[in-house]
Amino acid sequence: MSVTYPIKNKQILQQIKNYYVVTKPNPRNYTMIVMGLNTAFRIGDLLQLKWKDVYDEKNNEFRRHICVTEQKTGKERMVAINRSEQQALSQYSEICQPHAQTDYLFQSRKKKGAALSRYQAYRIVKEAAGNTGLHEHIGCHSLRKTFGYHAWKQGTQPAMLMNLYNHSSYQVTQRYLGIEQDEKDSVYLHIEL
Repeated sequence: MSVTYPIKNKQILQQIKNYYVVTKPNPRNYTMIVMGLNTAFRIGDLLQLKWKDVYDEKNNEFRRHICVTEQKTGKERMVAINRSEQQALSQYSEICQPHAQTDYLFQSRKKKGAALSRYQAYRIVKEAAGNTGLHEHIGCHSLRKTFGYHAWKQGTQPAMLMNLYNHSSYQVTQRYLGIEQDEKDSVYLHIEL
């Protein structure tokens, strides 16, 4: 299994997001990347989302939170849907009409009624990243790691990141996000004797 890294450069991150808007328009792929970046769900949990998880048909509006039971840990997670996700979901929803509440949010085009496969999701992320020149150490898990890395850079406390990821210690979270090396590099780069 190869190691994946977070996408630390915001300009490259924007290029990756824009790939499925400008270069090769595909609202499903764009929405999957936006949701992956903003929810920090593992790809297996993200691909199992259904329209009912993000849209309240009774009130005709997008939900404020997504609630999932993580496949890996069995723990329940409630994640707020932010403005970026709402915009992507809204545009995607218009294109996907009609859709049933029980339909997968990210449907396979090959298997009717099935969720997008993990392998296809990987190919979607790799293609967008490859377009920016990122070819190595990028995969679906990079979306999850990118969320944490940028949350940390914006001042999110380590204890909160540990909680969001369900990690057992801050050291695990540091390694996961590549924070430890960034902190070391910062010391070396700022000491100019």
